[in-house]
Amino acid sequence: MKIIHFADLHLGVENYGRPDPATGLSTRVNDFLNVFDELVDYALEIRADLVIFCGDAYRTREPTQTQQREFARRIGRLASNNVPVFLLVGNHDLPNAIGRATATEIFDTLAVRNVYVAAKPDIYKITTAGGPIQIVAIPWLRRSGLLTREEARNLDIEQVNRKLQEALTQVIAEKTVALDPALPAVLAAHLWVTGARAGSEMRMVMGQEPAVLISNIANPAYDYVALGHIHQRQVLAEDPPVVYAGSLERIDFGEKDDEKGFYVVDIRDSGDGKRRASYEFHPVKARRFLTIEVELKADEADPMATIKSAVNAEKEKIRDAVVRLNIKLPSMLEGQLRDGEIREALNPAHYISITREVQRETRMRLGNRNAEEITPYDALEAWLETQSFEPERRKVLLDYGQKLIEGKEN
Repeated sequence: MKIIHFADLHLGVENYGRPDPATGLSTRVNDFLNVFDELVDYALEIRADLVIFCGDAYRTREPTQTQQREFARRIGRLASNNVPVFLLVGNHDLPNAIGRATATEIFDTLAVRNVYVAAKPDIYKITTAGGPIQIVAIPWLRRSGLLTREEARNLDIEQVNRKLQEALTQVIAEKTVALDPALPAVLAAHLWVTGARAGSEMRMVMGQEPAVLISNIANPAYDYVALGHIHQRQVLAEDPPVVYAGSLERIDFGEKDDEKGFYVVDIRDSGDGKRRASYEFHPVKARRFLTIEVELKADEADPMATIKSAVNAEKEKIRDAVVRLNIKLPSMLEGQLRDGEIREALNPAHYISITREVQRETRMRLGNRNAEEITPYDALEAWLETQSFEPERRKVLLDYGQKLIEGKEN
């Protein structure tokens, strides 16, 4: 049985893009659709038995009609070619209010053949060309879905998260024991597993949301554990494989070094009455992100030549990339930079961002005032206090200094 596992599409991200005159969409939206097309084409080419998506279809909880149309068009290509698609609800898919539908529930409402939407924990038995399979679905769960108000009363955030972890672990355990051991089984979850390497999208929320221990999901009852939520692809365990597919396209510079794509999972009978799952990462042509660092010195003879040289050194990587040029320079050189020429040198890039970190001369602070704010007499007094003069000598110098300042003769 061949399975495609991917997650965190986040369709609708438009940062670092520009309008595409051909489609009217942001070029970045096209980026996300293009890598999705790569996945769909590959799934059809290898005649995949199942595609599992582990949550976060869109950037926002309320995607535009165009975004929904484009997502449905690709899901429809798979489903109409007899490739079942399993859609897990992620945190970005949940509406703002309880009772409102998620953006992916439309497939259930229309009873689209070969498309399954998991908005709550459950066991789904799906018939595929390679045979039946069971999927334990653990979508992103609201706090209110795991804890009652009474349970959460008077608890701090750490205690609430501990309670949530216990409740989430119990839900997974209950579904696991209900599995049929004679059938292949996959756990599909959108959550944070303790110990996973978090990307930029998670560092802001780590410690603020519940996490489960890997020992609670790496259960031999499963042939494969498919995860979503963390954008950095990684394998947390081998038996069974516990895998974060990562995001399908780079979201920002925090993911510039991450290889993007999806996993192809192969579940086979091992001949000893057991099943074995192998997996392989399949990269996609994600938009390249590139950072160029330039540090100019105060004695720089030709700052522009130095910048252009640094740009030319990355010439091959710049083409069609999202490029961030960071220039660190002393304030005396600021007027010598010509932004138009810099952008011309970066012209082959898809998107250009230029930042300047200007190092300005720091002035000594006297008391709680800047040097520009202090009187000449106070400045002299402050300076004398930093010298190793005897008090009497300091007083004499202050007196002479005051007379000079006031223009009086001795």
